[in-house]
Amino acid sequence: MIMKKSKLPVTLILSLVTILLTLSAGAQSLSTKQLTAEFDKILSEQFKPDETGCAALVAKNGQVIYRKAFGLADLELNVPMQPDMVFRIGSVTKQFTAIAILQLMEQGKLSLQDEITKYLPDYPMHGHSITIEHLLTHTSGIKSYTNIPEFRTMMRTDMTPMEIIEKNKALPMEFAPGTKWNYNNSGYILLGYIIEKVSGKTYAEYLQENFFTPLGMTGSYYGDNTKIIRNRASGYQPGEGGTVNADYLSMTLPYAAGSIMSTVDDLYRWNRALHSYKLVKKETLDMAHTTYKLADGKPVGYGYGWSLSELQGSRTIEHGGGINGYLSFAVYLPDEDVFVALLSNSNGKAPEFNSLRMAAIATGKPLPSTELKLSEEAMMEFTGIFTDEEGTERAITLDEGSLKSSRQGGTMRKLIAVEKDKFLFENSFTSLKFNRDASGKIISATFNDRGNLSELKKTDKSLDSRKEITLAESVLDRYVGEYQLAPGFTITFTREGNRLFTQATGQQRFEIFAQSESKFFLKVVDAQVEFVTGADGKVSTIYLYQGGNKTEGKRIK
Repeated sequence: MIMKKSKLPVTLILSLVTILLTLSAGAQSLSTKQLTAEFDKILSEQFKPDETGCAALVAKNGQVIYRKAFGLADLELNVPMQPDMVFRIGSVTKQFTAIAILQLMEQGKLSLQDEITKYLPDYPMHGHSITIEHLLTHTSGIKSYTNIPEFRTMMRTDMTPMEIIEKNKALPMEFAPGTKWNYNNSGYILLGYIIEKVSGKTYAEYLQENFFTPLGMTGSYYGDNTKIIRNRASGYQPGEGGTVNADYLSMTLPYAAGSIMSTVDDLYRWNRALHSYKLVKKETLDMAHTTYKLADGKPVGYGYGWSLSELQGSRTIEHGGGINGYLSFAVYLPDEDVFVALLSNSNGKAPEFNSLRMAAIATGKPLPSTELKLSEEAMMEFTGIFTDEEGTERAITLDEGSLKSSRQGGTMRKLIAVEKDKFLFENSFTSLKFNRDASGKIISATFNDRGNLSELKKTDKSLDSRKEITLAESVLDRYVGEYQLAPGFTITFTREGNRLFTQATGQQRFEIFAQSESKFFLKVVDAQVEFVTGADGKVSTIYLYQGGNKTEGKRIK
């Protein structure tokens, strides 16, 4: 039977539309409530009310859906953190430097293929061609000035960009440009100098005139220790007795590699302006957000001022920052139009993992919430030594009832079972999937670091069965003291009862465990310490074994 198409009155259609819009708004409101509850739970667990804090912002489809602060902005004055407070953002600065370079490129004032000697004629090239693009992508081979031991002695000294460059020029290159990737702050110092030379403005002036003022970024500044900055959050770091004020750092040193101070609101304004193509053309921004490839064609996962990765299958454009007293992380998922910024005023509370968790939740792709429970017998099947194509070993061990993984020279991390033969690294989106042959025997594992895959083959090597032994307190007392491994870098050993602890300059304190009377090992990282007793019966030397290196330290206290 053929039915005639009926016509609904206009008033009825409008009523139905109104009802549908109301229902849709209600669903959106409920969804936002659920998201808020999830985000509150995540951040309140990391940032306690009476500890250092954070400011957080999440935006989706051009709308801010979450904006809150947790913890304290000033521990001494008991000042609560607020969402509009100003933080040092460290290396998140690099994307501002990169966009400045790209603006100058669009204006025809430079080329990314220009050799740096065009702007620094006497810079040593060591027979290579080092381009602006090499600096942007951390593939120049120039040694990073923040990695040299002398940097700690420089931290309080005001220096001009040229003084920093002069100090770095004498250092040997690490590799031929374009052949390897190694994160490099020196490259961005050089980029800042090039910006100044080409534009005729100081780096700080360029930021203010081209970014902060036109975009209304009123909470953003070129870093300054002396200027009064409204709503500046104080910076802290872990110390031997708990949280302490951050070590002083002259803000002339981070310069174009890490000098900017900002807020979560301003970072969102910056992100919207970028992706509305108000700062550079779409094709230029696409270049910045395309991974650089080495001479052998291998992608490095880094473009111009941004890391490029994935999160639960979604593309990400991201960067973190670490600087005295502060840690930062900002991530954008372009396909879902989700942006997350999380700023922390302690370099003991990293924001990256929780930023990614919040982004994953906002896109409807959260981490698995349940853990598969395995018996120790079942877990033993996964243990062993695995190696990648470069020969780097990864040990999978059973420790204190849990599977743990430690890369050669790296930190030991807990593995959490989420599927059959699949594990997530604790507090991470990185996974390890074990592969079996036809008989069911484990022969390899696939390491998935957010889309960056590598295969690990299981070897026949046996695990190092280090057994802990207990030493008398009188023996441990012989090792207590401070040992210098490099200028400005020491390791201190302290005793509590029959336990020995170690703390390196600027790092947390960890317990070390005796495997013999003179040799100890760490559980949190693949490292060993050996104490050497001299002819006088006193310990004056240590050897630190880590990452295949043996470093000697002399007792100074």
